Amino acid sequence: MVKTVILCVIIVGVAVLLLSVRILLKKNGRFVKTHVSQSKEMRKRGVTCVQSQDFAMRHPSRFAVNEVES
Repeated sequence: MVKTVILCVIIVGVAVLLLSVRILLKKNGRFVKTHVSQSKEMRKRGVTCVQSQDFAMRHPSRFAVNEVES
């Protein structure tokens, strides 16, 4: 039981160390931004987050013009 716990702690420690290599070794290292709204290329193409789209659909713009059907 103790050997298993120690082995798991070592494996988790190595995984955390490997995930943080870029941050530790690079000057001003940061995690890569993976969210859609933080990507310049996605914004250029007009791709937005589902949560942002949902918010926009639920809250219409106060500058919107009401159209009258004839």
